[in-house]
Amino acid sequence: METHFLFLHPLKMDQNGSKKGTSDYARKLYFCRSNSNIEKKIEIMSNILSLIGRPNVGKSTFFNRLIKAREAIVDSVAGVTRDRHYGKSDWNGYEFSVIDTGGYVVGSDDIFEAEIRKQATLAIEESDVIVLMVDGREGLTPLDEEVATILRESGKPYYLAVNKIDSPSNYLDYTEFYALGIPEIYPISAASGSGTGELLDAVVKHFSKDKEENTDDLPRIAIVGKPNVGKSSIINAFLGEERHIVTPLAGTTRDTIFTRYKSFGFDFYLIDTAGLRKKSKVEEDLEFYSVMRAVRSIENADVCIVMADASQGFEQQDLNIFGLAARNHKGVVLVMNKWDLIEKDNHTHKEYEDLIRKRIAPFNDVPIIFTSVKEKQRIFKVLESAIEVYNNRTRKISTSELNDTLLPIIQQTPPPMNKDKVIRIKYVTQLPVAYPTFAFFCNLPQYVVDSYKRFLENQIRKHWNFSGVPMEIYFRKK
Repeated sequence: METHFLFLHPLKMDQNGSKKGTSDYARKLYFCRSNSNIEKKIEIMSNILSLIGRPNVGKSTFFNRLIKAREAIVDSVAGVTRDRHYGKSDWNGYEFSVIDTGGYVVGSDDIFEAEIRKQATLAIEESDVIVLMVDGREGLTPLDEEVATILRESGKPYYLAVNKIDSPSNYLDYTEFYALGIPEIYPISAASGSGTGELLDAVVKHFSKDKEENTDDLPRIAIVGKPNVGKSSIINAFLGEERHIVTPLAGTTRDTIFTRYKSFGFDFYLIDTAGLRKKSKVEEDLEFYSVMRAVRSIENADVCIVMADASQGFEQQDLNIFGLAARNHKGVVLVMNKWDLIEKDNHTHKEYEDLIRKRIAPFNDVPIIFTSVKEKQRIFKVLESAIEVYNNRTRKISTSELNDTLLPIIQQTPPPMNKDKVIRIKYVTQLPVAYPTFAFFCNLPQYVVDSYKRFLENQIRKHWNFSGVPMEIYFRKK
């Protein structure tokens, strides 16, 4: 078996005979790649539903109903009056991501048509199912006809939801939309939920419940982030070859390449979907496209290396992608690349890190690594941290250890009274799911306040290493 060494650097040995680099720079340069690495190209249904429609037809209301929340991650783009929402939902055992493509630019008819085609095309390419939402009260408009034509030509599964059909007096108003030539029309009320169940029953038929397409239990690490932050460069450095992580053709976005990396004690799959297509292909909206790609990469990963450009700062789009990984309960390592471009003094590193942790709060127990892929600085530490986070995500704490450690703390600092109710927690256990989840059994779970929930999470993180891993805590009736 032939082995190729990508970087060579004199390594010191400590007294125990293990490698010791000059600072940590030497270790970062010392990589090898065996040509036994295996690539698997796997077609994975990431279960993405996109909502398309004109402004004020009720997409945000329907979106919030799907994700069971009143808020969503929002990416505001300067000069464009639209919001992008990203969230998770489930229906009848099917989990899926929901993307609200937002409203359209207000302007002339030409601007309308260009913006509609831009949004619809991007959503169609990256989604598994599309729901076109229209307003049953306003009736059929030329804009609805434009989007329906695009969807019909795409070949992707799509459904027409006629919203605001919420009373017997206007129930038959949806029949006007049969003029679009769409055989299955779903009259719904996003506000009350009427008719949404039938629509979701049809949507989830195109989704897959089996999310574990990989055939072994090796860690799966994805590198995600905005365009031009160094994702492709760091993948090339890991794999030891100049490799273009791009998808140049439409229709190949479901292909996820798992490249096995097995060197220097590491053995994991690198999810090779980090790159963007050539700019000429996506010049319309790189930011929106990057999040669509990130959704698929994140859903197929155990750990996400979220890369950002240190020279630009930790921007809102970086925070959006970080939030996607956290909401999907994936392990997270934050990598601030291009650190060599920053003018530094003795306090720069700490001030920069503190600022980032404030922005990602309350989930700020995350490794933050400042790298320069170009200068090969601290690249090896990225892999070390990713594997450590994976181990943290799979860590199981015995019930006896949890109770022996946490119950005395709870007794010393009990839950605050709520509505004159005294809450007594008697028992805690870790639930058998893929990410750290703990159940606290008590007499009145409905009265436990969020601040005490955060207190318990902080105590768990204080006593056990769950760095980089989102955590769920539930309170159950004893």
